[in-house]
Amino acid sequence: MAKTSWKPGNMIYPLPAVMVTCRDKGQDNIITIAWTGTICTNPPMTYISVRPERHSYEMIKNSGEFVINLTTKQLTRATDFCGVRSGRDIDKFKEARLTKEEAQVVDAPVIAESPVNIECKVEKIVPLGSHYMFMAKVVNIMVDDDYMEDNGRFALEKTNPLIYSHGGYYETGKKLGTFGYSVRKKKKRKKPNGRKK
Repeated sequence: MAKTSWKPGNMIYPLPAVMVTCRDKGQDNIITIAWTGTICTNPPMTYISVRPERHSYEMIKNSGEFVINLTTKQLTRATDFCGVRSGRDIDKFKEARLTKEEAQVVDAPVIAESPVNIECKVEKIVPLGSHYMFMAKVVNIMVDDDYMEDNGRFALEKTNPLIYSHGGYYETGKKLGTFGYSVRKKKKRKKPNGRKK
């Protein structure tokens, strides 16, 4: 199999395209982020990486809090809009027609249309070059009751999660397996009894 060598770069795709909300000095803003993910399970920690020239950078740095709002197919246009317009000039909630609600633990807004709102408190800011990483502890999660199943499972896949890859937005496809399915023992089928009642 022939392969071409490229210069070093970020080729870890796809990624979640999320809208991060923040508040500082009475002003609220939304920034679209693709550089985000899980750092640790216990304690639950996540991160976002932000360019220092972005309007939300100083807001998050000053407040030490933010909310990661997961996005869906229905939020594609708003997600893109909030990534290409600056909160210095406009009210993104208003322009993107998003509903603002209050977080439960942090002092920041959440996007009501998002199926999952992950409230975060900054633990450390790491300068990396083009971006600064905000390492944060997850302090609360709000989920949409419409996607809760009877057994208490949250069916995130039913929200049509939005992902980002090489400058494009995509919806997720069909389920191919579950964690550990490749080594899980197959259940033996019960043979018919054959006995007459």
